Amino acid sequence: MTTLATVILAAGQGTRMKSRLAKVLHPVAGKPMVDHAVEAAWQLAGQPPVLVVGRQSEAVRAHVGDRAVCVEQAEQLGTAHAVQVTTPILRGKADLVLVCYGDMPLLRPETFRRLLEAHTASPARPAVTLLTYVAADPRGFGRIIRRPDGSVAAIVEEAVATPAELQVRELNVGVYVFDAAWLWDALPRITPTPPKHEYYLTDTVALANADGRTVLAVEGDDPDELIGINTRVHLAEAEAAFRRRINRQHMLNGVTIADPATTYIGPDVTIGPDTVILPNTHLVGRTTIGEACEIGPNSVLVNAAIGDRCRVFASVIQDSTLEEEVEVGPFGRVRGGAYLCRGVHMGNFGEVKKSRLGPGVKMGHFSYLGDAEVGANVNIGAGTITCNYDGVSKHRTVIGEGAFIGSDTMLIAPVTVGAGAQTGAGAVVRHPVPDGKVAVGVPARVIGDSRIAQRRAEKERARSRPEEG
Repeated sequence: MTTLATVILAAGQGTRMKSRLAKVLHPVAGKPMVDHAVEAAWQLAGQPPVLVVGRQSEAVRAHVGDRAVCVEQAEQLGTAHAVQVTTPILRGKADLVLVCYGDMPLLRPETFRRLLEAHTASPARPAVTLLTYVAADPRGFGRIIRRPDGSVAAIVEEAVATPAELQVRELNVGVYVFDAAWLWDALPRITPTPPKHEYYLTDTVALANADGRTVLAVEGDDPDELIGINTRVHLAEAEAAFRRRINRQHMLNGVTIADPATTYIGPDVTIGPDTVILPNTHLVGRTTIGEACEIGPNSVLVNAAIGDRCRVFASVIQDSTLEEEVEVGPFGRVRGGAYLCRGVHMGNFGEVKKSRLGPGVKMGHFSYLGDAEVGANVNIGAGTITCNYDGVSKHRTVIGEGAFIGSDTMLIAPVTVGAGAQTGAGAVVRHPVPDGKVAVGVPARVIGDSRIAQRRAEKERARSRPEEG
C-alpha cells in the first residue's frame, strides 16, 4: 500500500498584503485561507498535513491546533528549503509527498487526487508529477516546456524566459507529488539561485531529468485554482471565485439563487432543494436550511438551523433553530440559542434571545422575549417585553399554553403566566398570573377569569346542556 504525506508551505512574509496579520490567516469564504488547504489535505490523506510556518508562527500554530503538524522555517531561504525543514519528521515515513501552498485556497481535494492517481498509475515511475494550467493570463507563473512524449523537460521562470518561451501558456501552479525517497536525496543537491540566493523547488525538475527520471504534468480543469494570494486584490479575486463555485453547486443541487452576485454562502452551509435565496443574503458558519424555504432578501443567517418551508424576510438568525413552517420578519432578530417550534410567526422588529417558543406562537411585532419558555399557541401582543435582567443576573419568564399577552406588557422576571391566562394592555406583571386568570394594571393584579377561560367555560356549559326536543 502506497503511503502519502502532505506538506503545506505557509512561511512566507506576505509583505504585499500590508497587514499585521499573517497572510494565511486572512479569511476567504468565511475562514482563514490556511484552513482550506489543511482541510483539502486532510480529505486527501486522512491525517494531519505538515504545515511549514514562518511569520507569526505562534499565531498560525495556535489557529490550526492539532489539525496540522507545524514545522518552523526560521529563515526563509526559498521553497526547496521550506520542504527540506520537514525532512527530520517525514523522511522514511511515506512513499509519496504532496507539496502545495497555504495561500492558494481554491485548490480542491479532487485536483490533488487526480495528480496523485496520475503519479501512481504511470509505468514510468516518475520522480515528480506536477499540476499545470493553460491560461491566457500567465500571472507571473513559470512556463512548462514539454518533450514530444509529453513529459516535462523544464520549468522556465518568467523573468528569464525567451520571447518564444513567453508564448507558452501552460503554467506551473506549484503543486507537486514527489517520489519521497528521491525527494529527500535531491533536496540537498539544489543550489541557490541568484540574486536572492534562495533554493527553489522548481529546480527538482532539472535534477530529475539529470537523474534520468521522468517528470509528468497533469493539466487542471478549474482555472480559479490558479488564484494565489499575494495582495488584497488577489484576496478579493479569491473571494469572488469561491462565491461563484459555492453558489453554482447549490444551484446544481436544486436551490434557486435569484442574484448570485449579491448572495454570500459559506463553504459549510447546506441547503435543501426548492429553497429560494433572494438578493443580499448572507449564509455563513454551519448554517443548515431545509427544503422549500424562502430566505431573504437582506437576511443574515449565522450557524442557524432552519427547517422545511420556512420564510426569513430581511432578518438576522444567529446560533438558533427554526422548526418547520416558521416565519420571521421583516427586521426580526433571533439569537443566542433561541428555538422556534413549528408554525411560529414572528413579525417585524421582534427579537428572541435564549428562549423557546412553542408550536403556533404568534409574536406580531415590536416585542422582545429573552430567557423565556413560551407554551403552544400563545399570542404575544405588540410591544411586549420580558424584563429578564435585574442588573446582576438573568431570570426566566414562563408563559403557559394558550395564554394571551396584551400589548405593551412588561413581564418582570422571574415570573409565570399560567395556561390560558391573559394580561391587559400596558400591564406590568411582577407576580404569577394563575391559569385562566386575567391581570391588569401597574403593577398588575388579578381581577378575574380571562376571556380565554370564560369562553372555555361557556363551551363546557353548552356541551353540558340537555338537548331540546
